[in-house]
Amino acid sequence: ARDVVNRTIGSDTCTRLIYQRRQTAWYKRYADLYAAIDKGSQFLYKLDQVTLSPRSFADGLQQYTRTWFRVDQLYRQFIYHARQAEHRTLLVPLLDEIDNYYTNNYLLPLNDQWQEIVDGVTDWHAVALPRQMDFYENYVAPYLRRGKKVFVIISDALRYEVGEELYGRIRQEDRYEANLETAVTALPSFTQLGMAALLPHDTLTIAQDGRTVLVDGQSSAGTANRRKILAQATHGAGAALQANDLLNMSREESRALFRDHEVVYIYHNRIDAAGDKRESEERVFDAVADTLAELIRIIKKLAGANATNMIVTADHGFIYQRRPLDASDFAGQQAKGGQILTVNRRYVLGKSLQEGRSFKRFTVRDVGLDGEMEMLLPKSVNRLRVKGAGSRYVHGGASLQEIIVPVIHINKKRQSDVTKVNVDILRGVSSIITTNQITIRFYQTEPATAKVQPRVLRVGLYTQSGQLISDRHELVFDFSSENEREREIPVQFILTRQSETANGQEIALRLEEQVPGTSHYQVYKSARYVLKRRFGSDFDF
Repeated sequence: ARDVVNRTIGSDTCTRLIYQRRQTAWYKRYADLYAAIDKGSQFLYKLDQVTLSPRSFADGLQQYTRTWFRVDQLYRQFIYHARQAEHRTLLVPLLDEIDNYYTNNYLLPLNDQWQEIVDGVTDWHAVALPRQMDFYENYVAPYLRRGKKVFVIISDALRYEVGEELYGRIRQEDRYEANLETAVTALPSFTQLGMAALLPHDTLTIAQDGRTVLVDGQSSAGTANRRKILAQATHGAGAALQANDLLNMSREESRALFRDHEVVYIYHNRIDAAGDKRESEERVFDAVADTLAELIRIIKKLAGANATNMIVTADHGFIYQRRPLDASDFAGQQAKGGQILTVNRRYVLGKSLQEGRSFKRFTVRDVGLDGEMEMLLPKSVNRLRVKGAGSRYVHGGASLQEIIVPVIHINKKRQSDVTKVNVDILRGVSSIITTNQITIRFYQTEPATAKVQPRVLRVGLYTQSGQLISDRHELVFDFSSENEREREIPVQFILTRQSETANGQEIALRLEEQVPGTSHYQVYKSARYVLKRRFGSDFDF
């Protein structure tokens, strides 16, 4: 970790050294510590490579979804593993370094420049493309017009970078194909508006309480109201339910849900539930990890109910900074106006609001909503002081992290489409072993991808009768590099005293793979060697 902070080790070297440590018996105990160091090294390298200069609204969206999001993703992954790691104190200097870099070299400069573009926007609805408000018409209705059923999973606060990781995980699953698109939320980027925007509608209106969002005049708050709106739009063929209710269904119940409806919305909430409370906001990245696992479970549950078409999206994204905020992270002014209805950490709703130097002002008409209300958004990533509310996790504003959400299309295939990488044994000139140590090289023949997956092998030297006569290694072949040399790995084997019984005989190098769902192993590949050596006292064990 010290070498990463001091920049005396490069990201590639760090990753390679950690891979070598994976072969050790004690690696699993410190896996999170190593993962944190690896992600931290990648974060610093990635941040050094990016140029944070959005030239226009469209360019900012494009660059974020192509490149910049990875910085947020690596920051999250680093913080998550650091929180899980034993001996976390070893990471304190790296935590401080990455927190400083994330805030001062990435989050602030990026969104300060983005704010200059947002300041020039007078009609958000016209430039924020593709619009989240068009979700139902663009993504759901086409399935229904073709006579196909579709399930929509809405995970609260699943920001784009988390969706991108989920997309990668889905593609690694056998018989699942996915593609990733994006949508831009309406403003303010808060839950009630995002959830309403995803429903079928002609008009969206923020009610006079400043919280409820009306869909064609009807309240969209809560699952029951959303179910009613979906049913009305589909002549009774739409439904809505909470994710936990789906997961608790029997196979027969979930299949009945599929049979009886054309479109089903499933609401999932782990990230926002943790982040929106001061006492739990520090666990928001833990909640992201839980979310990724749960969404895979939900997708498989739906596939088991015969669903073949699924979409995963979100109501809004979020900003999170691990370290406590400084005074400069808060807006320099308080909101003022004729009538203030709602004050949130990242937005204000009311009427006759005064813009001021700390805010960007929009009317609801500017962002594609009905009504006469106005909003103030603190500039860049600044927050408003709200009594009793946390400040490290926020959403509601116009930062790139808050407004860009994933739209993941998932299709379940009938045939298997996943294979594993192939591994070869690179034989040297001689197949005769004359010492108690031998180094053998292994070669992964193709890069690992979403559909060509890693292979885990147990490797050791055995007598003809099957007795293990060396140390045994568990090797993970998950190299994704196109460079063939970077997919080679040397492994040193040390013979045990039991090898004396095989001197002068053939022995076998066995690569074994665990049989799925069991504790048994089967031989994947093997190679024969001849043991010819004089035995002395040079055995290690």
